Amino acid sequence: MLILKPLSLIYGMVVALRNRLFDWGVLKQHEFDVPVVVIGNLAVGGTGKTPHTEYVVNALMRDYRIAVLSRGYRRRTKGFVLADKRSTPADIGDEPYQIYQKFGHEIRVAVCEKRAKGIKELLRIDPSINLVVLDDAYQHRYVKPKVAVALTEWNRPVYNDDILPLGRLRESIKGLMRANIVVVTKCPSEIRPMDVRIIYEHLNLFPFQRLYFSRYRYGNLVSVFPDEVKYLPGLDWMTSDDGVVIVTGIANPRPMIRHIKSKKVKTKVVRFPDHHNFSRRDFDAIVKAFGSIDGRNKYIITTEKDAVRIANSPYFPHELKSHIFYLPIKVEFMSQKMPKDALAFDEELRKAINRPSDLQ
Repeated sequence: MLILKPLSLIYGMVVALRNRLFDWGVLKQHEFDVPVVVIGNLAVGGTGKTPHTEYVVNALMRDYRIAVLSRGYRRRTKGFVLADKRSTPADIGDEPYQIYQKFGHEIRVAVCEKRAKGIKELLRIDPSINLVVLDDAYQHRYVKPKVAVALTEWNRPVYNDDILPLGRLRESIKGLMRANIVVVTKCPSEIRPMDVRIIYEHLNLFPFQRLYFSRYRYGNLVSVFPDEVKYLPGLDWMTSDDGVVIVTGIANPRPMIRHIKSKKVKTKVVRFPDHHNFSRRDFDAIVKAFGSIDGRNKYIITTEKDAVRIANSPYFPHELKSHIFYLPIKVEFMSQKMPKDALAFDEELRKAINRPSDLQ
């Protein structure tokens, strides 16, 4: 740990200098005629960016012609790629693919490493677009957002973390100063008022910034290979006689694992790194875990993000296709925990989008 401290200090200084260059106008930001909403965080992975991006899309798509633009992390393509019905996770990345599968018939989804170039291309292809949502672009300051939404996780808030490589922060907590809205994610079902006050005090936000709290609600199991399944099991139907192999390749699977284990089923966890591309050897490990777990009924449960990669893999064993399901998650804002004078998240987001730029 001692050797990481100076490296963390150096990294933090470099990032702080970069931010100052943007603040001073040395490094130029691109502004667009259409509003841009940036959703991101200060930490590396695990705060729920994609579920919150999906929430924003679902909340606004009836009022706007939306385009979602992402970098397309770990895709095998380069440059600008517009998602279409032929796209695969390898083409655009697992998270943009997941968003396209849900909303592609109503919005545009694209990937591009250079966000300003990507926005220009989207507007050229579809001039009817009047709102752009940038997924995981809080540090990509070459685009000036109309609204910046920063996420921080309940169990590891930014004020209890350190800058890389000592901790998980990409930049210091001062980066929250750029946010219009801050969301504390993955909250427990019940929050004590004292805990809320502590978070307010530690974040020390400006009066113009709004703070919200969100939690996950887990849905019903969905088959990864629906053509192979005659009925969908319910997680609440399972008993201690049933066995579940939990397969994850996300940054922070702990909330999902806790949720499944709370059902008192027999469990084994097969965990892979975030954005993991499953190989034949990985599936061999899953087969082995499935064979070794006891249970009257046996299932494999994975995340929605992992499911899109598994479903598109030629290596997944056919004999397990009827046994594998994913557990969808839905973001729910806990508006009852807000100060009395705060608007609900959806209303505040619309208000920020429609606010004249000279009042930003």
